[in-house]
Amino acid sequence: MPLSSTQANNNLWQDEGGTSMRALGYFIGAFVIALLLGIGSAWYMIERGSLLTTTRIGPWTSWLSEGNPNADPYTRAHLARSGRLPLSSTAARYFTASTDSSGSQLSAGCEYIISGAPLNARWWSLALYDARGSIIPNPSNRYSFNSEEAIRRSDGSYEVHLSRNARPGNWLPTGRDSDRRLTLMLRIYGPRDTDASGIGQILPESLPRIERKECA
Repeated sequence: MPLSSTQANNNLWQDEGGTSMRALGYFIGAFVIALLLGIGSAWYMIERGSLLTTTRIGPWTSWLSEGNPNADPYTRAHLARSGRLPLSSTAARYFTASTDSSGSQLSAGCEYIISGAPLNARWWSLALYDARGSIIPNPSNRYSFNSEEAIRRSDGSYEVHLSRNARPGNWLPTGRDSDRRLTLMLRIYGPRDTDASGIGQILPESLPRIERKECA
C-alpha cells in the first residue's frame, strides 16, 4: 500500500534525525579523542621531553635549556612543575634517573650500586629523592654525596650504595617503605667542555651506571 504524505514526511524526518545524531556522535567522539591526544602529548612533552628538549644517556635524562631565559615552553613547564630553580645549562648540567641501567624502575625495596667515573667539572653532587622530588627521611640524615666528601679511588672513580640498611663507604638510605619509588639527581657544576652555544658537555661514559644487586 502506498505511503501517505504524512507517513513519508515522518520517515524522512526520522532518517534526517538519525543522520544528524550520528554526525553529532562522530563529532563528539572525534573531539574527545583529540582532547585526550592533546592532553596526553602535552603531559609527555612536559614530563619526558623530546629529542629537541632533552638528552638521554642510559638511565639519565637532562633538559638542554634548563635555567636558560630563552627556554622552550615545555622546559619552562617542566621546571615549574618540579619547583626547581636551576642554573643555566652553560653553568651547570642536571641529570635525573628513575630507572636503573637495565630500565627497571628504581625502588626502595631493592639494593643498588652506582658506579661513576671522574667528571670533567669543578664540582658535582648525587642526591636521592622519592618520585615526588622530596628527600627521604632517615635516622642518619644522609641525602646526598658530592665530589668533596665522597670516598673515591685513586683514579677518581667511585661507588655509592643505595639500600635500606647501612653499607660501608658511600651509602644513601632508601627508607623503610619498600614500595617507594626513587629518583636520583646528578648535579654537575662548571663543566669544562662546552659546545658552540656554551652548553656544558658531559661524556656519556662518565655518567654513573646504576646496577641493581637484589630486591627484598
